[in-house]
Amino acid sequence: MTTPPTGPLTTGTHTVEIDGLAQRYHVHGTGPVCVAHSGGPGITWEYLRMPEVERHLTVVYPEPAGTGGSGRLPSHPHGYTRARYSRFLGALTEHLGVGPVHLLGHSHGGFVAQYYALHHRGQLAGVILYDSLPVTGPEHLAQTVRRFEAFAARHAGHPGLPEVLAAFQAMAAIDGDAAHTAVARGLFPAYFADYWGREAEFGPLRAALTSTYVSGLDTDLSPDVVDDRAALGRLTVPALVLAGRHDFICGVRWAEELHGLIPGSKLLVLEDSGHFGHVEEPEAFARAVTDFVRPGG
Repeated sequence: MTTPPTGPLTTGTHTVEIDGLAQRYHVHGTGPVCVAHSGGPGITWEYLRMPEVERHLTVVYPEPAGTGGSGRLPSHPHGYTRARYSRFLGALTEHLGVGPVHLLGHSHGGFVAQYYALHHRGQLAGVILYDSLPVTGPEHLAQTVRRFEAFAARHAGHPGLPEVLAAFQAMAAIDGDAAHTAVARGLFPAYFADYWGREAEFGPLRAALTSTYVSGLDTDLSPDVVDDRAALGRLTVPALVLAGRHDFICGVRWAEELHGLIPGSKLLVLEDSGHFGHVEEPEAFARAVTDFVRPGG
């Protein structure tokens, strides 16, 4: 009887210890390696599964520290900074043992990917900033509120809108995993170009969404603020910027700024997507990612 081959890139679920914490990750697909860091922070990794991409690439999905089966910091729910997540990414890629890899970061995972690319560029073959931002703070918040109000106006009278509005109001009062999951599910329709028109398709993803409450604060309770505008001009790693035309929170306005700041970057706007282009336009999304990772291949 032959024992099936095992290793850090064998298809399935793996756990490696990093800095005394369990780091769980999942491997799917075949081809060059792309590590895909999910967002939130705190949203569990499953929403980011990209079956179309997995047809062409080996995708490694880490469960970020503090979520799912990965360990929690003693300071939980605080302390999950970009620097901390970046440390875990570096140790994980070293564990994989395949040399420079491509890194995809979605939403808050995009903030992490930017940080990693700026501080560990020699360990990357390329970076994919998927619905990311160059900066957080008042400017981003104001833009987000305006675009959310525009979403609400477009769907005025829809029976599902009150639940979305209530979730938006509840964001400031999140204090635990159950509340974070409830808000994430409640807001879900606002993240799509046409959620209610495709509810039969996207409803199961909404129902399955779970989240861990991660504060976004350092251990000293200071905000982990993002402002990469000055630094991104020094980024020499090949970069692809992806965004959905209808994304209310990390949309085209920010993607175009990232593209303008990063020398030689490529930009793709998914015209019929919101925040989840990998499920709204999976073929176009997969083609863009695959062509970036495997040009001409």
